[in-house]
Amino acid sequence: MTTTATKTIVPPIKCQGIKTKLVPWIRASMPDMESGKWIEPFAGSGVVAFNIRPRQALLADSNPHIISFYKAISSEKITPSITREFLESEGRELSLTQGEHYYTVRDRFNRNGDPLDFLFLNRSCFNGLIRFNKQGNFNVPFCRKPNRFSKSYITKIVNQIRVVSEICRENDYNFLHQDYSDTICSATEKDFLYCDPPYIARHTDYYNGWNTYDEKSLANLLFETKAKFILSTWHSNSFRANPFIESLWNDFHIFTREHFYHVGAKETNRNPMLEALVMNFSDNDLYLETKF
Repeated sequence: MTTTATKTIVPPIKCQGIKTKLVPWIRASMPDMESGKWIEPFAGSGVVAFNIRPRQALLADSNPHIISFYKAISSEKITPSITREFLESEGRELSLTQGEHYYTVRDRFNRNGDPLDFLFLNRSCFNGLIRFNKQGNFNVPFCRKPNRFSKSYITKIVNQIRVVSEICRENDYNFLHQDYSDTICSATEKDFLYCDPPYIARHTDYYNGWNTYDEKSLANLLFETKAKFILSTWHSNSFRANPFIESLWNDFHIFTREHFYHVGAKETNRNPMLEALVMNFSDNDLYLETKF
């Protein structure tokens, strides 16, 4: 079911709250699975699935652009060579126009939704944000680095595309644009659910938003599912605690670990957080550091 590789794969799409550094902890927390699908209702960057490497997976998200991007890689409409040629060409324009070309690509993407434009914007926007306005338009400003797409940076992205392409080719992965509730309801007792929803009261850039109603709806769905699941969420930081840990998730097994997110514009705003894994099983308690 899982890979034995120790080096963590970094995907080509960047997201706030990406779980790259938490992959070993999540992997160690999983139960043994002899059959069934790996299912993610909030696929995001795909970092956990691409590192766990299940043989069969359903990776769903309500953001159609994330799904279109990974579908294009899976179907080989986006390849390493196509990516390199595209980023070299667009990167030259970005440099020649001192960054103004970013807004040309952003306007073009908001008209046509091309997945390569999405990649370009994601890797050259401010702070790696994925944010859309109420009209569904990507609205993150430029990172103010006209020479963003250096040869080494392009090679880094191309190599990330290559790894994801190989994983998709070797396994049976289905990328689906749909609501999280439909995805969770499709899971059977043989499947495994990994849920990484937007962090309530912390993330404001999810494609369709995320509020108290959504958090409560998610909790109800996970109470009812027959599948085993792990939910990633935030527990607390130096300033406040997640109120839903106690009100919604406390009937499950909760384990915590300190984590540091590099998402603030200023280093002084980048504070450590206590991350929580919520699960409806406790098979691997020995692997989990701190129980809430």
